[in-house]
Amino acid sequence: MIGGLFIYNHKGEVLISRVYRDDIGNRRNAVDAFRVNVIHARQQVRSPVTNIARTSFFHVKRSNIWLAAVTKQNVNAAMVFEFLYKMCDVMTAYFGKISEENIKNNFVLIYELLDEILDFGYPQNSETGALKTFITQQGIKSQTKEEQSQITSQVTGQIGWRREGIKYRRNELFLDVLESVNLLMSPQGQVLSAHVSGRVVMKSYLSGMPECKFGMNDKIVIEKQGKGTADETGKSGKQSIAIDDCTFHQCVRLSKFDSERSISFIPPDGEFELMRYRTTKDIILPFRVIPLVREVGRTKLEVKVVIKSNFKPSLLAQKIEVRIPTPLNTSGVQVICMKGKAKYKASENAIVWKIKRMAGMKESQISAEIELLPTNDKKKWARPPISMNFEVPFAPSGLKVRYLKVFEPKLNYSDHDVIKWVRYIGRSGIYETRC
Repeated sequence: MIGGLFIYNHKGEVLISRVYRDDIGNRRNAVDAFRVNVIHARQQVRSPVTNIARTSFFHVKRSNIWLAAVTKQNVNAAMVFEFLYKMCDVMTAYFGKISEENIKNNFVLIYELLDEILDFGYPQNSETGALKTFITQQGIKSQTKEEQSQITSQVTGQIGWRREGIKYRRNELFLDVLESVNLLMSPQGQVLSAHVSGRVVMKSYLSGMPECKFGMNDKIVIEKQGKGTADETGKSGKQSIAIDDCTFHQCVRLSKFDSERSISFIPPDGEFELMRYRTTKDIILPFRVIPLVREVGRTKLEVKVVIKSNFKPSLLAQKIEVRIPTPLNTSGVQVICMKGKAKYKASENAIVWKIKRMAGMKESQISAEIELLPTNDKKKWARPPISMNFEVPFAPSGLKVRYLKVFEPKLNYSDHDVIKWVRYIGRSGIYETRC
């Protein structure tokens, strides 16, 4: 599959060179071809795949370091890039930042990792947890028969993302629901497009090999269980959400999710992303932006923008920023705002309005008079949309964690002994209102 892997510095000098197949020809020719045509190219090479003399070079760049995979075969490009990104993650896990100095200091370790990760150009085991059991920065550990059998079961078994024998004094589980809400709204307040992209990120500090079960207010599950009564809907505000699509970490048992819609898994140790999802229906829009732009002749604009928070009064939104675009021929701006600070940034052609925090069911407004220079251009101002950034302590999709259970029969600790933390954070993605 992969004929060779080369790691270059910013000067085009080869730091690491590993050839797996003879079909790429002379190693020096392949090294020089990438250096001349990509690193030292006169024009910036924008494509991550470069074909030179019937040889394909797949490259990624980390700060001032280039990683290039070389092949003459018709390979799956997505798989090659997945390997390159995984290689970057593994190196970062072992020695931190990928830099020229770190690569030179750890070149023996990198060659050991390449020997384990790639076999005749085919990616094998690239899980950092499994690799760390038998490769350290000092080299390969001398292992007892028990350790060797443990490594074999981890490399060839079903649970390659978690080693056995993990112990903690206090068993804790942190769960973050991180959502990004995207919106395009018309000046009249009509939603033109809206969707939420979400991630469930976990930090697991659990002893042994625990089995976890995670449940959320998925519409299909709620309807199956018949829990859609009017009383419950009134209490929780929004009973269930319809998830359009989702992807899971490899630890999740997909067969159980398909049949029962339950998310059960043995978690990796430490931080990991459990799932990603997207939803487009019944989104809670945290803010409504109401713009009013009035042209006074050809040399003046009057702008008034009102923002209204649309969530519970007990909650606080933070890091609020509203960007109001101005014409290119703006000569001066006078701004009056009720709350926060507003400033005209000529370099960005925008008025930037910042509010530290804002409670739910409140509103605030800003008024601005924009002086314009006379211009011969007959084209009308295009009026770019007003954009907004914010952070709110709830999930705009309406997702709720219904339960998070932990079972570990071997070590005699139950679900009640585990300390669990759940946090919801909603952030703005591309949140725009036309004016």
